Amino acid sequence: MSLNRKPFALFALFALFALSACGFSPLYGGAQGKGASAALETVQVGNIPDRTGQVLRQELQQQLYTNGAPTTELYTLAVSYRVVQTGEGIQADSSTTRNRFNATATWKLTPIGNPGVTLTSGNATAMDALNVIDQQYFASNLESDTVQGQLTQQISAQITAQLTAWFRLHPNS
Repeated sequence: MSLNRKPFALFALFALFALSACGFSPLYGGAQGKGASAALETVQVGNIPDRTGQVLRQELQQQLYTNGAPTTELYTLAVSYRVVQTGEGIQADSSTTRNRFNATATWKLTPIGNPGVTLTSGNATAMDALNVIDQQYFASNLESDTVQGQLTQQISAQITAQLTAWFRLHPNS
C-alpha cells in the first residue's frame, strides 16, 4: 500500500468503527433490514388512475417485490399521484421555451380488510424540466414521456424508502 493510500485506509477504518459505535446500520442491512425488505413484499399496491398513475404503480411494484408479486398480501398502499406541467420562458408570441413538471404523491398504508385504519402515510415530490425547441411533435412527446418516467422513478424511490423506514421501526406490525 502506498503512503498516499495508507492515511485514507486508516480514516475509512476509523469511520466504520465510529458509525458502528453510534448505532448506525444500513436501511436494508442487518436482521432488521431484512425484515423490512420482507415486509415490503407483503404490500399490495392499489390502482392509481390515469396513465401516469399506471406507470407509477408498475415502478412501485418493481421496487417492492423482488419476486415480481407480493408474497402474502397483508397491507394495501393507496397512492394519489399528480403531475402538473407549467410553461416557463414565455416568448412574445406566447410560446414557451421550457416546461417544468412537478409531481406530487400522497400515500397511505392500511391493513388489508381494515381500510379505515391508517398505519402510516406520507408525501413524495419530484421536479424535472425539459427545454422546448422547434421540434417535431413526435420528438416532443418522447421527451415528455422520458421526463414522466424519471418522475415516477423518483417518486417510487421516495415512497419505497419511507415504507422501508416505517417497517424497520415497526417490525411486528
